[in-house]
Amino acid sequence: MNVPTSLFEERLELIKQKHQNLITRENNELFSDNGIYNRYEFPILTRDHIPLHWRYDLNQESNPYFMERIGFNATFNAGAIKFNGKYILVVRVEGNDRKSFFAIAESPNGVDNFKFWNRPIMLPQTEKPDTNVYDMRLTQHDDGWIYGVFCTERKDPNAPDGDTSSAVAAAGIARTKDLVEWERLPDLISTSGQQRNVVLFPHLIDGKYAFYTRPQDGFIDTGKGGGIGFGLSDSIEQPEVKEEVIVDAKTYHTIYEVKNGLGPAPIRTEHGWLQLAHGVRNTAAGLRYTLYVFMTDLEKPWIVTHKPHGHFIAPLKDERVGDVSNVVFSNGWIKDDDGTVFIYYASSDTRMHVATTTIDKLVDYCLNSHQDQLHSHISVQAINELVDLNQEFLNLL
Repeated sequence: MNVPTSLFEERLELIKQKHQNLITRENNELFSDNGIYNRYEFPILTRDHIPLHWRYDLNQESNPYFMERIGFNATFNAGAIKFNGKYILVVRVEGNDRKSFFAIAESPNGVDNFKFWNRPIMLPQTEKPDTNVYDMRLTQHDDGWIYGVFCTERKDPNAPDGDTSSAVAAAGIARTKDLVEWERLPDLISTSGQQRNVVLFPHLIDGKYAFYTRPQDGFIDTGKGGGIGFGLSDSIEQPEVKEEVIVDAKTYHTIYEVKNGLGPAPIRTEHGWLQLAHGVRNTAAGLRYTLYVFMTDLEKPWIVTHKPHGHFIAPLKDERVGDVSNVVFSNGWIKDDDGTVFIYYASSDTRMHVATTTIDKLVDYCLNSHQDQLHSHISVQAINELVDLNQEFLNLL
């Protein structure tokens, strides 16, 4: 095989430059019409952000055409934490082989210049190895550990012959002190069927570990369960929730009528716990995923106190296009000391974005926004009430 040396070198230099330009590109804050949060001009992570040494054999002798040897499909659904002054995302990376895994990307400012660490996370296995893992929620717990709770997927052992798609979902748990070395704990046991979208609460309650859950009958359908649940476990080394109460139920003709699930661990404020969740409804074009915000009681974080109507973030423009279209999903946010909140969300199971807001804005949004009363005529009544309040100020328009 006689391949010109210049081909390898030319492709190497061109791809290096494209990659460098991408990961160092400045991200510009966009004007916010709603005044609640600001989107940004560019996605913060895409499959093109994946390090070149994960994708290419850099040896000219074994890769004379400088071909991509390992391909990647998506970077999405990232957990988030502030660690050693850096904004850290534990990203769900999906290869062309459909297998997802976790990898860490960090940024100095939370909105751009995200760079992956040198290697992806090598997650320890339980006695039943994971077929696939994804959507890790991070919790900095009072006990000193950083916990990652994620979905572990395995083939359904009870699937009929010829069924190669039925799966069983469970909540996997790992913990770390440095985000490098991870200890795997047993999967969470519950009595309510399969579990996805499980989040560890950051504090003990009555000396027990507290989990937000999402009980469901099957791998995809929530069935008669559904809703965001809450339960306690005596131990984290042998995690088991024997009883769950529903915090926020799926409800007819809402953005969360098909299913819903908590996103990241909640943020404490003086008015209550800020919660970010996703809701799913059906449309003629398929399922639509949006994000919504609500607040729970400080002392009883399973009781909802305020819940603005409708979605908080919905997929717009290019966000609507991807592997699973018309989807936004979040399992990570970061609160800075100055009150800034970085909301990390994925669009259409393909790429990662950021939106920024503040604790004060989120609290105001929760406390003062219209609550969903579940009927069209009451929604019109709320609009008319606002119109009446605005009569003396119409000259401002």
